[in-house]
Amino acid sequence: METSSDLSNAQWRKSSYSGNNGGDCVEVADGFPAAVPVRDSKNPTGPALLIGPDAWRAFVDGLR
Repeated sequence: METSSDLSNAQWRKSSYSGNNGGDCVEVADGFPAAVPVRDSKNPTGPALLIGPDAWRAFVDGLR
C-alpha cells in the first residue's frame, strides 16, 4: 500500500447514499491507481487514509 501521496489536487466525493443532514460521512478521491484516499467529510483538512485498491473493493463489496 502507498504510504504517502500528494492529495492537494484531489477531487473528493461523498457516496450518493450520504444525506445532507450533517451525518457522519467519508469521502473518497478517484484517480489514484495505487491507493484509494479516504477522509472524514467533517474534517477535510485532516488526515486521509490511503487504502489499497483490493482492500477497498473488499470493503465496498462487504457493504452491499
